[in-house]
Amino acid sequence: MYFCPSNQPTNTMLIIGIAGGTGSGKTTVVRKIVESLPANAVAVIPQDSYYKHQWDVPEERRKLTNFDHPNAFDWPLLTHQIEQLRHGVAIEQPTYSYLTCTRCKETIHVEPRDVIIVEGIMALYDRDLREQMDLKIFVDTCPDERLLRVIERDIAERGHPLEMLIDKYRNVLKPMHDEFIEPSKQHADIIIPNGGDNTRAIAMMQQYIRSAFREQEVRAAFSAK
Repeated sequence: MYFCPSNQPTNTMLIIGIAGGTGSGKTTVVRKIVESLPANAVAVIPQDSYYKHQWDVPEERRKLTNFDHPNAFDWPLLTHQIEQLRHGVAIEQPTYSYLTCTRCKETIHVEPRDVIIVEGIMALYDRDLREQMDLKIFVDTCPDERLLRVIERDIAERGHPLEMLIDKYRNVLKPMHDEFIEPSKQHADIIIPNGGDNTRAIAMMQQYIRSAFREQEVRAAFSAK
């Protein structure tokens, strides 16, 4: 784990960004952070919920959407809603359907929490979003391992044929990762090699976040006096 401290939070909320390529182990890292903190202390905001709506786009064109390109995301909405949470305002988080390739009408009500985690392949890509974060984490895993995880997941959960997955990796996932996701690693405060399998690095990260969380509580207590 490589660590260089960022600016300290300016209020009682800790906002964490967690990025990394598809299949890198981001979900495992998020789960371990949540498990290390008090119950109901964390709200997880998945970047996947913030793909642009395509209600006005014909269905056949929607299916051609490149979900691994920055232009697929509604950055202003995501940044605005994180800012709202930072200021103690609840949000209506959008939901997205990969079946229809557009945003759903249903939303998820999210209340502000002591810790907000923004998780997604490009969570560290956008400058305005990064500026909302107190801690930025990049989950780094070798390309071969990520490919194997994507194949196992998509065959088991989505029934995708192997040939289609390999073609998608060569023509979409790898080029987009190299162009947009990998360069965002330079903005990280913490880089976790070997993804969710790096138990020692994750334990160190958990300790740091717990310490920052306790520091936030102390600040809040002093502010209340």
